[in-house]
This record gives sequence, C-alpha cells and structure tokens, in this order.
Amino acid sequence: MGCGSGVFLGVAAEHGAEVHGIDASEQLLEIARQRVPEAELRQGDMQSLPYADDSFDMVAGFNAFFFADDIVAALREAGRVAKPGAPVVIQVWGRADRCDVQQVLKAFAPYRPAPPPGAPQPPPLSHPGVLEGIATEAGLGPHEAFDVTWAYEFPDEDTAIRALLSPGPLIAAAEANGEEPLRAALVDALAPYRTPNGGYQLETEWHFLIARA
Repeated sequence: MGCGSGVFLGVAAEHGAEVHGIDASEQLLEIARQRVPEAELRQGDMQSLPYADDSFDMVAGFNAFFFADDIVAALREAGRVAKPGAPVVIQVWGRADRCDVQQVLKAFAPYRPAPPPGAPQPPPLSHPGVLEGIATEAGLGPHEAFDVTWAYEFPDEDTAIRALLSPGPLIAAAEANGEEPLRAALVDALAPYRTPNGGYQLETEWHFLIARA
C-alpha cells in the first residue's frame, strides 16, 4: 500500500517474500521497478485495490494510509485483500514534538485544500487509542502498537526536496501551484535541520499498529 520507491519491497524480497506493490505515483513506481524488478507493481488507489479477496499473507502501509482521502476505506480494503487473520501493518506519524518531518511539512499548509468551515480538528493518529479505533471501524482487530524513531539523512538540498515532494498529495499540490513556490517554502522550513556538511537530518518518530484482518 503506497509502496513508493520500493524500499520496503526490496527488504521483503531479500528475505524471500513474493512482493506486490501499489502506488498513486507512476514516477515512484518507475524507481521501484528498477529497485525491485521481481515485484509485481501497479498504479492505483489504496481505497480501491485491484486485488481479489484474501490474496496476501501480510499487507503493509508505511507512510501511506494517512494520505488516503478516507483512511477507514483504505484500511477496509487492506483487510479485504489480506487473508483471514493476516497482519495489516499500519505506520503513521508519531508525536508532533518528536517528528521533525511533520514540522517541515507544515510548509505545505498554504498549498493544500482548506478543511470545511467549522470542521473539527481530528486528534493525531499517534494518540493512544485513536488508530485502534479507526482500525476497528474498518473491520480490523488491533493487536500491537509501538513507536520507533529514526533519522532521515539527506546529503544535500536537492535530495531532501525531491524526497519530501514525492508523496502523491504533494505531487498534486506541486502540479496545481507550480513546483517553485513549494520548493522555496521547503528550503525555509528545512533550514533549522541543516548539518555542518551541508546536508539535512530530520529525527522522526513513527507510530505503528499491527492489526489483524
């Protein structure tokens, strides 16, 4: 789900898994095809998966499900294509004060569609019980939740910007507004995270929930 450039697919394939991936971005899929040529890859929407019921031993969405227009629908589809009892691995942002990437991505706020007037602000997915409730609504059984922290390290400005602009919704924002305004906003937002060698390091916490189909 939202396989992107295929990093996780490559790790899974190295461990002997038969891997399948789907992403909205054809550009990222091209990278994934080069990285994991044995993977079966498709362009599509995680809310309407082109797979039969009970197809997979595991379904995983890293940095993916929260980009869906309807996260419940996306998780319901993940459960549909997973075999009964198979794990559905859900990764979302961790706590905002421990997630440098979230702070940087605030630069995109002016270029995203505004929420409806008066719409309540949903609680962060990392709050205790929130993701479990969403998974349950989608028909999944929450099993285990935990947090993991690691750092994104980019050698230079161009690499950082290309990576941060790669998710599907941000590609759409760049297409709608032009890439230059978004690049300029990112350069400013990245400034506090610049390292002495000219690269960037973003410490980021992730919240995981392993649910069962």
